[in-house]
Amino acid sequence: MDTILVTGGAGYIGSHVVRELARSGYHPVILDHLGEGHREAAGAGDFVLGNLSDESVLNSLFSQQAVDGVMHFSSRCYVGESVENPQLYYEENVLGALTLFRVMRRHGVRRFIFSSSCAVYGYPQYTPIDEGHPWNPINPYGETKYFVERILREYDRAYDFPFVALRYFNAAGASLDGKIGESHDPESHLIPLILQVAKGEAAEITVFGDDYPTRDGTCVRDFVHVLDLAAAHIAAYEWLKQGKASDSFNLGTGSGYTVREVVSAAERVTGRRVASRVAGRRSGDPPELVADSSKASSLLGWTPRYSDLETIVETAWSWEQKRTY
Repeated sequence: MDTILVTGGAGYIGSHVVRELARSGYHPVILDHLGEGHREAAGAGDFVLGNLSDESVLNSLFSQQAVDGVMHFSSRCYVGESVENPQLYYEENVLGALTLFRVMRRHGVRRFIFSSSCAVYGYPQYTPIDEGHPWNPINPYGETKYFVERILREYDRAYDFPFVALRYFNAAGASLDGKIGESHDPESHLIPLILQVAKGEAAEITVFGDDYPTRDGTCVRDFVHVLDLAAAHIAAYEWLKQGKASDSFNLGTGSGYTVREVVSAAERVTGRRVASRVAGRRSGDPPELVADSSKASSLLGWTPRYSDLETIVETAWSWEQKRTY
C-alpha cells in the first residue's frame, strides 16, 4: 500500500482526493494548516497540522512516514487577492513548493502530482485550449502556477524528479453522499453563489457582463466535477508509478456552459427561482474558457463520469442542504 502525502488535504479538492485515495487502496497522509481547509473534511488518513513554510514540520513528517508520493494542493487560490497581495502568493505558492521539493529530495521521495490551473494560459488565443496553447498568465495567481510548473521541469531534468501537472478548468460539485463539498470564506465560485440565492442566504447572483460574443451574452466556462478531478489524480500517480515520463494535462469536459445556463440548471434542480442582476464585465474575464482534455483521455485513460451540469449542480445542492462546515 503506497503512502501518499496530500498537502492541503482538508481543502475542497484535496479532501475529495483523500477519499478517493483511501477508496483505491492507498494510505493518505494529510498536511494542512487549516487556514482555508476544514478538519471535518479531512476524513480518512493521518492528519498533520502544519504549514509548508515550516521545514521542521515537513522533515518530521517525512521521517515518521514512509511517503511514496506527494499530491500538492496547498496554495492560495483567489485571483483578486493575488492582485492585491502578490507577495503573499509568491511566498506561499512558490516558496512553499520549493521548501516541499527540498525536503522531498532530502528524503528520497519522488512522484509528484501538482494541482495546477488553466490560469497558466491567460487570455485564450483559441478554444478549446490544448496543452500546446501558449502560456501567458495575467495575474499573480496564474503566474505562481506557471512558475511552479517551470521549476518542476528543471527539477526533473536536473534531479530526476518525475511529476504530473494537472491543469484544472472550473472545479465544481460535491461528494455523492453530500458529506463534503465546497466551503470558501469568502465564496467566489459561481455555483455555490447561485445556490446561496436558492437557499435564501443571498438576494441575487451578480452576472458580470451580458454582452460577450457567446450564445446568450454571458461568459462560457468548462465545469469539471471534483470527483472526476480526484480520479485524474489517481490516474496520474499510476502513470508515474509505471515509470512514464513527466507531463502536464488539461482537465475539463470539452464543452462549456454560460452563466445563464448554470442559473437555469440550478433553478431546475432546486425548484426555486434564482434572481440575478447584470453588472459590468470584470477585467480579465475571457468570453470562453473550454478545455481540450483529449491528451488526458488518451494517455491517462481519464474520462469524466460526473461532469454533466445537472449532476454537478445536484451534488452541490445536496451538500449545501447538509453542510456541517
